[in-house]
Amino acid sequence: MEPVFRALEIVASMAVRAAGTKITFEGLENIPARGGAVVAINHTSYVDFLPAALGTRRRRRRVRFMIKAEMQHVRVVNFLIKHTGTIPVNRQAGADAYAEAVRQLRAGELVGVYPEATISRAFILKEFKSGAARMALEAQAPIIPCIVWGAHRVWTKDHPKQLHRRKIPFTVRFGPPLLPHGTAAELEAELRHRMGTILRDVQLVYPHPPGEYWVPESLGGAAPGLAEAKKLDDIELAERARRATEHR
Repeated sequence: MEPVFRALEIVASMAVRAAGTKITFEGLENIPARGGAVVAINHTSYVDFLPAALGTRRRRRRVRFMIKAEMQHVRVVNFLIKHTGTIPVNRQAGADAYAEAVRQLRAGELVGVYPEATISRAFILKEFKSGAARMALEAQAPIIPCIVWGAHRVWTKDHPKQLHRRKIPFTVRFGPPLLPHGTAAELEAELRHRMGTILRDVQLVYPHPPGEYWVPESLGGAAPGLAEAKKLDDIELAERARRATEHR
């Protein structure tokens, strides 16, 4: 039954209704009814895990997300990690998390990963890490591409949260599964291509007022391009390293 997980699902559904958010789910038939699979999600928001999880729930499946290990220092989050099968990832030493993800895939679970690792300030796909492809190949589990669009309007980097009732629409689209064939590099490249195509298709039918911060540069928005976004990411990493050094 997993009572903690069920309580989270109820709270998440109530929060979505309270905010007046309409989530359009597409491609739910691509989520396997049983068996392990990697759910590869684009990363534009601090909350894009939520609509993705609500999507898999419609197929009566739950996602075991991989989350940065630092979140274990937050007491309530650590409690949830321990009771929902969430997989903490130490970015400096991720072998244990990787092994746990493979174990859960082999046990028939859905494992949620962000191939970009960190939020894309450009709101288009960044370069991918190889973990999703490698664990799919090792566990011989398919990869389900998942695009979430709209959540970045609620809460993303460099901009204030918009958690009050604004009726911001979300789109969640699950693509056809990629079978675990070929090399990790080949599978990763195919995954990125598929996710990029789905993302572009979703973006083209979503209303994008020109000049808005949450609209990608290619669609006439004020979001930074990939090169400028990378500069901002590098500044953020340097500042994080500086603070870590000061606290030693």
